[in-house]
Amino acid sequence: MRKLSRWVPVVGGAIAGGIIALVIASSSSHSSTKSVTTTVVQSNGATSEPTSFARSGSSGLSINQIYQQDGPGVVDILVKSKSSGGSSNSLFGGGSQTEEGEGAGVVYNDQGYILTDEHVIANAVKVVVTFQNGTKTPAKVIGSDSSSDVGVIKVNVPSSDLHPIKFANSDSAQVGDPVVAIGSPFSQPWTVTSGIVSQTQRVIQAPTKYSIPDAIQTDAAINPGNSGGPLLNANGQVLGLNDQIDTNTTSVTGQGQNSGIGFATPANEDVAVANAIIAGKPVQHAFLGIQANGASANGESLSTHSQGVPIVKVVPADGPAGKAGLQVNDVIEAINSTKITSFDQLVSLLAQDKPGQTITLTILRDGQTKHVKVTLGNRPTIKNAAG
Repeated sequence: MRKLSRWVPVVGGAIAGGIIALVIASSSSHSSTKSVTTTVVQSNGATSEPTSFARSGSSGLSINQIYQQDGPGVVDILVKSKSSGGSSNSLFGGGSQTEEGEGAGVVYNDQGYILTDEHVIANAVKVVVTFQNGTKTPAKVIGSDSSSDVGVIKVNVPSSDLHPIKFANSDSAQVGDPVVAIGSPFSQPWTVTSGIVSQTQRVIQAPTKYSIPDAIQTDAAINPGNSGGPLLNANGQVLGLNDQIDTNTTSVTGQGQNSGIGFATPANEDVAVANAIIAGKPVQHAFLGIQANGASANGESLSTHSQGVPIVKVVPADGPAGKAGLQVNDVIEAINSTKITSFDQLVSLLAQDKPGQTITLTILRDGQTKHVKVTLGNRPTIKNAAG
């Protein structure tokens, strides 16, 4: 688990638990869901209305229909992992030991590949998957990407046990859209909860402390054990993998508790990363090499500049930003002529670029507007990179 401040990973069981990524992501302590991360259904008073779940004017399924359709494609994941050792920021404390945790996953295709959160399977020495029909089988970790918090495991079971769930275009999510979460909160597999898309294009923090842009915020109940389970739209398609919650409330064991603010990684990124891992290709993310408004080296939140996003730190000094001559207190006002009005937008736009691509930043320095060309690098694979 990550440091428990506000944002905590939703992990169940005993598993232990800005940003330099595009930019150093802001570090509200999001809690990821490494072990079982699940959501709790919030009724909002409409308990007897099974058919009006979809957005007005669109076709959609009832919550029960979504569960019947997608439940077989959601799996419970039990993990034995080796503790990463003595970090005081670990939700369950330090020390080198084997721990057990629980999470959820989504059957990705009929070849036995399953997607989950990277923090669910991090440092795994044994992974066991259970299907809704009771089939229990060991799983092999194929690969993971800490910068996007996506992991891929594989099982060898009959095709009749595999029920892949279609992934949606996460960019299509709109505020107010109904959503359903399925997971294993508090070791209760296939728990279903519902809510709405509370907001889109949020920026959350990866296990590496890099930024994950375009996350989907929801009020559907997500608790320890929901990590890696699907956040589904009204058609039963995966909008993202449940990942973190924002909370000030914890249990006696130190686990974050649902407060109505949860986050799922975006399906578009989940799919891109999973496809690369399955194909045996390296996962690459564009890297600018600055710490900007929204994240500071000590994790403090920074205020938004009225005309753009100010640079707090250039890291490393010989990185893409440093080589291009960017400086502390430069204010980024635009990327390739697209006006920048927030840190989240900056991170989201940079995420659309590729390593090696050259972009033009419009900056304000000492009252003067300048245009600076920057050739983006590939994000360094540094565990727990701080600003």
